[in-house]
Amino acid sequence: MSAIRINWQALLALIATLASLTALPYTASMSAGFSLAVAALLLAGAVLSMLRLASALEALVLLIASFGAAGMLITGLESATGTATAGYFASLAAAWLLGWRLVTVMSGDGSRSDRTAGIVAITVPALFGIWVLILWECIVRGAGVPFVLLPPPSAIGIRISESLPILAADFRQTVLKAVLFGYVVGCLAGFLVAILADRFRFFANGLLPVGNMVSALPMIGIAPVMVIWFGFDWQSKAAVVIVMTFFPMLVNTLAGLAATSEMERDLMRTYGATHWQVLLKLRMQAAMPFIFNALKINSTLALIGAIVAEFFGTPIVGMGFRISTEVGRMNLDMVWAEIALAAIVGSLFYGALALLERTVTFWHPSYRR
Repeated sequence: MSAIRINWQALLALIATLASLTALPYTASMSAGFSLAVAALLLAGAVLSMLRLASALEALVLLIASFGAAGMLITGLESATGTATAGYFASLAAAWLLGWRLVTVMSGDGSRSDRTAGIVAITVPALFGIWVLILWECIVRGAGVPFVLLPPPSAIGIRISESLPILAADFRQTVLKAVLFGYVVGCLAGFLVAILADRFRFFANGLLPVGNMVSALPMIGIAPVMVIWFGFDWQSKAAVVIVMTFFPMLVNTLAGLAATSEMERDLMRTYGATHWQVLLKLRMQAAMPFIFNALKINSTLALIGAIVAEFFGTPIVGMGFRISTEVGRMNLDMVWAEIALAAIVGSLFYGALALLERTVTFWHPSYRR
């Protein structure tokens, strides 16, 4: 058996690294020797990755080579923004390709144990996210992209660390007041009305066309009306969230309640089950995937709706208010800090619902291994 196992990521990384040697040094602040050290690390990682190593050893080699080279490339941009050469970007591409190979090796063939698979399921997306930030940082600073167009992640991180009290106040105003209240009320109201509409079909026949019409209304048309009706504080933003989350929950719950077959319902009736017993013990269980689908959809709609509604009038606090105000001041790092906060909150909210769904609907075929 040959000791060499060619893979295309390592091969392209090798070619890119060799090409980068034609443009030394990589930046104005990097010496030729430091640039050669970056290239040597990348070459070693690419060559070793093409040998028949154990998966764990290959992953360790790729981790050191890709992230070590990326760290050195970021260090080389100190006091040298906008001076990156073609060799710099070629070596950055090589490091990214080795990072890609690292993710491929860690993903494997799907034959891992449940515990290891769980760790990989978290690590692989984390590595992908880290590489997005690395590429963003290196390309923006290396190419000298103007700050007002796109600030680097390092500047956004500094702004976040310096503005924690402001971000906390915006989070409290937008998420803890408007989003959570509107989300709970909108989803609960949609669920209860769906139960009622399922019992009385004429109610459903009248509500669904209205729901389709309201869903087609533009959010920027609803928000100013709600501000006029409920004032400039968080109540008007919660009203927008209620409108946006009510009908997705209504439609999905009705679809879920109709998911059981006639044979299953007939079986329950032969056991002497009442309408409410059939609803709770059969139809509600079958509707859970649909209900959680609505909850996950509404988790993003609620945050988007509250932030956009704050553009049309709010006290001097809130994530939407901060974004609209800081854009006018050209403080793009603060704008991206608010965007990062919204992304983190939305991801955690969605992830919590996904974990809860997995616990409640463990019986669903999609969770069977």
